[in-house]
Amino acid sequence: MGDGERMVRMGCRAMNTRFEVALWGGDETYLTAAGEEALREIEALNQQLSFYRDDSDIRALNVYAARGAVTVEPQLFSLLERAMELSRATGGAFDVTVAPLLQAWGFTGEGGRVPTEEEATAARAVTGMHLVELDADAFTVRFLKEGVMLDLGAIGKGYAIERAAEILRDCEVAGALIHGGTSTVQAVGPQPDGSPWNIAIQDPMNPEGSLGTVSLLDTALSVSAVHGRFFTEGDAQYGHVLDPRSGRPVQGALLAAVVCASATDSDALSTALLTLGEPFFGQLSALRPEASALVVEREADGQTRVARHGL
Repeated sequence: MGDGERMVRMGCRAMNTRFEVALWGGDETYLTAAGEEALREIEALNQQLSFYRDDSDIRALNVYAARGAVTVEPQLFSLLERAMELSRATGGAFDVTVAPLLQAWGFTGEGGRVPTEEEATAARAVTGMHLVELDADAFTVRFLKEGVMLDLGAIGKGYAIERAAEILRDCEVAGALIHGGTSTVQAVGPQPDGSPWNIAIQDPMNPEGSLGTVSLLDTALSVSAVHGRFFTEGDAQYGHVLDPRSGRPVQGALLAAVVCASATDSDALSTALLTLGEPFFGQLSALRPEASALVVEREADGQTRVARHGL
């Protein structure tokens, strides 16, 4: 780091994880103010997007949108439009209406459980973005069935990080790195020596090992994995990442990572890749030509295999 340059680090707790920002430049007071503004944005989005808070905009939609159209603020509406676009583009492998399924499997509380066939069928009947109606002229959201619920857990952290990064760019910070737990990280500009920020992807089969290092320069990396939360019943292990199309936990893939320009997109697309596996690489290229990715899959013989797309 050059003479007069400083690195400032700070963080906050939001969205059930720890967000941290490291930013550098010449004026420590200014850097601190910029970092605090970015973290305040994350905290505000936590309040707006939370599935659990009684005062969140998402809770209001989940309570009232099946009864009639609910007006939301424009940026939230744009996020829901983006979620709908990504759901369609992934054939429903990414879907923010997954909340009824998460509830049926016990993943909105502590632990988890295998639902009865009746519970699973009822949850699948109210899952799918085709049950959400967005009115772009009035900025309203309406659910077409009672029981539809939104949970932005697979896109919210990435979105919050992207919004925080926009604030740091507006503040003309020389360089910064923002991350939300082990889920998503975004680089703003370079490191103090002008090089990209290097981030290792942990090997899901070896916590001390790495699948490689990703260099980020005004790009984002998101990682989705089944090992973060799971429960065991009988001889089977069930992870918290559900395939919205089947209504069951993802099988086969252990970890998926996506690098692209947008943290919002990388967050959602890593979830889709975990669900769809290596065959999604071609579609990913069509959706986001700049994207690179990898997925770790368990073969029928129990061995693991890493498939890479530019990483």
